[in-house]
Formats: sequence, C-alpha cells, structure tokens
Amino acid sequence: MSADAGRPAFVDLHTHSTASDGVLPPERVVEAAKRCNLAAIALTDHDSIAGLEAARAAGESAGIRVVTGCELSAFDDDHEVHLLALHLTHLERLEQRLADLRDKRHDRARQIVEKLNSLGVEVTLDEVLRQANGGAVGRPHVARALLARGAVHDFKDAFARYLGSGGAAFVPKAKLSVEEAIQIAHEAGGLAIWAHPAEGGRRERLEPLVNAGLDGVEVRHPSHTPEDVKRLEALAEFFGLVISGGSDWHGSSEGPRKLGIMNVPLSWLETQDARVASAASSSVQQHGSRLGT
Repeated sequence: MSADAGRPAFVDLHTHSTASDGVLPPERVVEAAKRCNLAAIALTDHDSIAGLEAARAAGESAGIRVVTGCELSAFDDDHEVHLLALHLTHLERLEQRLADLRDKRHDRARQIVEKLNSLGVEVTLDEVLRQANGGAVGRPHVARALLARGAVHDFKDAFARYLGSGGAAFVPKAKLSVEEAIQIAHEAGGLAIWAHPAEGGRRERLEPLVNAGLDGVEVRHPSHTPEDVKRLEALAEFFGLVISGGSDWHGSSEGPRKLGIMNVPLSWLETQDARVASAASSSVQQHGSRLGT
C-alpha cells in the first residue's frame, strides 16, 4: 500500500474523530488521509471505538488502511499516562470496558459544569453533551460550549481560567491504573503503546511499564523535541519495544498537529504487524499446551 511511485509511504498512527474530541467524523478523517497521500492511519479516539466501523468502511473505499485503536488515559502513581491501544481485534470485549470509562467521563463533565455554575458561569451539561454529539465527552467539549456562550475568548483561555490543572473548575480524572490500561489493550488483542511521553519518557519511568507488559512507545509526536525522539528510540531498542508515531490530529487545519506531519514510515507499522502476529502465535501455542495437559 504505497503512495505515488517513487515516493516513500508514510502513516499516521494517532488521530481523533468526532467519536471523541475531534472535529471531523471518522470517514472525513480517512478522506483527509487520502489527500495527504498516507498509506494508513490509526483512529485512536479517547475511550471510544465508535468511529472504527465507519473509518474502516471509508478506508476500504479510499484504499487507506485503518488500524483499529483507541486512546486510554491512565495513571502511574500520580503521573498521567496516555496509552494507545492499537491493532484491536476483540472489539466487543473492549467495548464493555470502555462503556465504564465513558460513564466516568460523563460524571466528570457534570462536576465541571456544576463548578462553573457555582462560579457564575452559565453553561449546561446538555450544551456540553451537544458539543460531544454522542462521542466520549471531555474537557474540549466543555471549552467549545463555553466558547459558544461567549464565556471565554478561545480554547487557551478556557483551559487557563477554568479547565486546566489548577483552573477554577478543574476536576481530576477518575484514575485507571496503567497496569489496567495495558491489560485492556491486551484483552482486546492489541498492543499497548505509551503515547507522547515527551520529557517524561526516561528509563526510570519506562522500565516499570515494560515490566507491566508495555509493548511500545510513541517516538514521533508534535510535542517531542529532537532530543526526546533520540532518547525514546534508544530506550525502545534497549527494551525491545516497537516504536510508533503520529500527529495526534483532531481535525484542525492550524497549529503543529497536522495530519501526516510526523512522516512516520510504513516500516514502523509493518514492525507492529509482526509483533501482533508473534503475540497471537504465542497465545495459540500456550492455549494448545494447556489443552494438552
């Protein structure tokens, strides 16, 4: 699955749609990938796989491979860790786990709205949910509702004054342990990839995650410096992890997070495919061994 003849094939393994906090529906994310001449994308909505069916159908029509994924928010002690669960196969099993996470997101949004109201900011939970449009609700939807109300100047203002850590209406996330998040990815037949670790991606933090079953690390991301990339590549090689990368694109045509901007080579995806196949083969062998005992 290649780009134009003579041009290298690139992929983007971190994108979002309206199934969570992106601004484009899944099929339009795929259309954008086609325009960017990408060979494949991973749709990785927050705590949601609702967009995968539409994205895969659009991908088949467009000749774009869609890697099934989602992004999970977890905690390693007091450190928030985002995990990309990629190459998912047991979607029905995963959906049962994600439904609980989305319920917690809804409750968090309700608490944020209540705090905003107590501060004299007029916004309703229904307005926030309309911004989510049936997707997994998050703080960006609260920000959009505030912007629609004229209560803030822009997203930056919304997070600085109200929604960011330390903001007047901040509500912390319900804590999913990183071990649980890795288990969720594995139960769904996928790989667990540490998303955008940036400066925090150092051996002392990575090694315990590897011991918990982490499969890989996102090396290329708009938030990473050249030093981050070099360090993460070296750590991935040392620990035998697969590497990944993506734009973390939410649909905006502005800013550093533009679809395909990280120039992630197709070979990285092929290496992930090989790891998935190896894990599946190992699982079959173990199952057969148990049956034979």
